[in-house]
Amino acid sequence: MAKKKYRIFGITSRLLMLIVAALLALSYLSIVINPARIWLVSLSGIFYVPLMTLNLILLLWALKRRSRSFMIPLLALIPSFFFIGRYVQFNSDEAIDAPVAENTVKILTWNVGRFALHDKAAGVSGISQCVDSVFTFIKQQDPDIICLQEFSVGSKEKVRDYLKRKFKGYTAEYYLFPEKNRSFGNVTLSRLPVDGKGKIKFEESANLAIYTDHTYGDRSFRVYNCHFESYNISLAGLVRAVAKRDSTVMAETGTKMKRSITRRPKQVDRVFDDIENCPLDAFVCGDFNDNPMSYTYFRMTRGRKDAFVEAGDGFGATYSVLWPMLRIDYVLLPDGCRAVTHDIPRLPYSDHYPVITEIEL
Repeated sequence: MAKKKYRIFGITSRLLMLIVAALLALSYLSIVINPARIWLVSLSGIFYVPLMTLNLILLLWALKRRSRSFMIPLLALIPSFFFIGRYVQFNSDEAIDAPVAENTVKILTWNVGRFALHDKAAGVSGISQCVDSVFTFIKQQDPDIICLQEFSVGSKEKVRDYLKRKFKGYTAEYYLFPEKNRSFGNVTLSRLPVDGKGKIKFEESANLAIYTDHTYGDRSFRVYNCHFESYNISLAGLVRAVAKRDSTVMAETGTKMKRSITRRPKQVDRVFDDIENCPLDAFVCGDFNDNPMSYTYFRMTRGRKDAFVEAGDGFGATYSVLWPMLRIDYVLLPDGCRAVTHDIPRLPYSDHYPVITEIEL
């Protein structure tokens, strides 16, 4: 009887290992499969970190039991050695403290979330105070180029004067969607001369990308400020719906996720095609709403480097919810440049954290 129970337990544990390993393998495939065709595959990429962690736990458990099944999670984990650096880095102190060259541009990108977390940030009361806190921090960082997403401080007509007043010495380029009393959209601020500008609007979406062309010394380049399709779901609301077995809310959540997952690759392809046709070196910044184990990330990093991978240290997560699982905000740079510093301050003013990097041209 005991032998039979042991056998059933062994079969069950191996089956569990196979399922978890298969899901992790699917997350690897999610980087090359366009979600517009098979959207469910991208879900495994979203859950790459917990799937990898679960496989690691199963590996340690199998080794402790001296089970030959340890090969299942071990084989599943091997490809992760090539991907884990997109989520966590251990760059040396010498590399981080290396002197910054003169031909360096400092870029800050931040989804400020319409300053909607003003009621949750300690010491902040009201949107205006939240805006002031964000702008004070940005000025302290003294960046050359600032890329903001979900920027909203009032009507569209007031934005230019507002930005001129708050950011003297910067040229402001933006595109805002009208919404009753408060428009919102992308804003790029630059201390460098702006030689050209443009926008890439996405169909049936309030997301977009804007770009600005710059010259620094003898080098000309373009900076894309992107905000790709978001899920527009409340995690807290979803948890409550699951607890209450509210099938309506869960169905609506599934519909929203499918819509965003299938829209995003089309937006990514639009920006990628624009980059391919641009004669200038391209920097890509912004909120991708996708983690590094995704079609979005691997499409946008084609021909470009990830500033975090090159100069980051510690966890790369940029989204406060489920930290440190979600890294969705990026600065990507051309192969001919080098990221020398990279920082992700964990500030309370938005559900996203700012990404700040210095790049040697």
